[in-house]
Amino acid sequence: MNDNKDLRIRSKVISEGANRSPNRAMLRAVGFKDEDFKKPMVGVASTWSEVTPCNMHINDLAVHAKKGLQIHGGAPLIFNTITVSDGISMGHEGMTFSLPSREAIADSIEIVMGAERFDGLVAIGGCDKNTPACLMAIGRMNLPAVYVYGGTIQPGSLDGKQVDIVSAFEAVGQYHDGRMTEEELHKVECSACPGPGSCGGMYTANTMATAAEAMGMSLPGSASTAAISPDKAGECEKAGKYVLELLRKGIYPRDIMTKQAFENAITVVMALGGSTNAFLHLIAIAHSAGVELTYDDFERIRKRAPHLADLKPSGKHAMQDLNDIGGVQGVMKLLLDKGLLHGDCMTVTGKTLAENLAEVPGLIEGQRIIRPFENPLKPDGPLVVLRGNLAPEGAIAKMSGLSKHRFTGPAKVYDSEEAATEAIVNNEIRKGDVLIIRYCGPKGGPGMPEMLSVTALIVGKGLGGEVALITDGRFSGGSHGFVIGHVAPEAQVGGPIALLQTGDLVTIDSKTQEINFDVSEHELKQRAEAWVQPPFKKSSGVLGKYARQVSSASKGAVTDLFE
Repeated sequence: MNDNKDLRIRSKVISEGANRSPNRAMLRAVGFKDEDFKKPMVGVASTWSEVTPCNMHINDLAVHAKKGLQIHGGAPLIFNTITVSDGISMGHEGMTFSLPSREAIADSIEIVMGAERFDGLVAIGGCDKNTPACLMAIGRMNLPAVYVYGGTIQPGSLDGKQVDIVSAFEAVGQYHDGRMTEEELHKVECSACPGPGSCGGMYTANTMATAAEAMGMSLPGSASTAAISPDKAGECEKAGKYVLELLRKGIYPRDIMTKQAFENAITVVMALGGSTNAFLHLIAIAHSAGVELTYDDFERIRKRAPHLADLKPSGKHAMQDLNDIGGVQGVMKLLLDKGLLHGDCMTVTGKTLAENLAEVPGLIEGQRIIRPFENPLKPDGPLVVLRGNLAPEGAIAKMSGLSKHRFTGPAKVYDSEEAATEAIVNNEIRKGDVLIIRYCGPKGGPGMPEMLSVTALIVGKGLGGEVALITDGRFSGGSHGFVIGHVAPEAQVGGPIALLQTGDLVTIDSKTQEINFDVSEHELKQRAEAWVQPPFKKSSGVLGKYARQVSSASKGAVTDLFE
């Protein structure tokens, strides 16, 4: 790659255009030399922030990506996006900003890349919304790009046992139930997050990093390598090299992010028992890349992809443990050998998925985290689409770690997470109840808040699996139990969940995949006629704009779906 001039497709507008002198003068001020104007200009999108351990180390990684680009003949410039901490925003009004932040991150990357006329991109993310946002921007722009995951956090240790952020949330429930002292709660709090990196189980950040690697948009090994590993710096330097190779070879994201690549991502997520948020984010990424992806695709793949991984939140192990036995690469090699992955899909290495995995040793012999195909945790995927008169467009359940497949009980209906939390703390929710939290969808929340605090309280109260929870909001990847989210249509637009009343019998069945409430068609019609849409909770600002533009959860909750 000695002559990079022909690689400068977009940056020529900046370095050789009509406004050449002022453009070049400004670039000289940020460090460009004469030779840099002959090189491809590549953006390094950094989601660095001190607001969360997921992203606190990413500035250093961005510097390594810049170094890799410089070594291999690029002219890189680092720019930043915002990020929010899902864990810190959980359980209060701050969570309404979490999902909108995905759009803000994607939009900001697209804006900077478009305005500066960069030729390629290295994007580095950490917390839950970073990965889907970066991939959404990459899909929209279709410029040579590599995504780098900032890495998983190390598990904390308390009294010889692993603890993590979900342990802290569940400890709050145990404290409220009188089963933990304030001193014990403080010890959990101080031990749960020992340093940089994203939440350590198969929660949303690790789920989406896994999906990115399975899709071929990050380098092999990216998803399961720990944030503190020196390998992360090396990965960032390699990412710079590969972006320039992709540019030279003319390989673009939409050549990689095909329908088959999304099928690979879904397969790996199902095998590892990932977060329900994968539905929301993968559909949104597919929309950005011009690929049609629906709940039916998830269902088709779920039926042939067994759940193999004993990972938190429903299992015992953290992502670091998986990395120690061969990582996501090892699992993918196993799935490929069983014929469950499309091995001919192109990846950011310029090689196919099968070619990448041929270089991987696989899972270590005797490991106990990934079950054999002959003895899976579940013969099919644990992320199940439910439909019925309560959710005609669909709802999502995570059925890992549960012995029950069917739940029927009386509804206890609340129009906010705060009201439901108060009811749980006051012991108003009892074994056999179906707790309904509505007006929490993309429009109604607004922002479709996650319910980790609520599910953790339920588990902490000793009611895990004994109380069902249904919402048009979302769940953290750390949530577990009999929980169903993403109910669509949502209450704010008059979906059936808005017509549900306390005392109605609700049935959830993961085998028949139904979610229904026992109300006659005549009664349902009367309730619909009497229903009055409440005003949006926000009338201005980012949440006001978001509530008016965002699509249904079943369409990925995107803000650029114009029909």
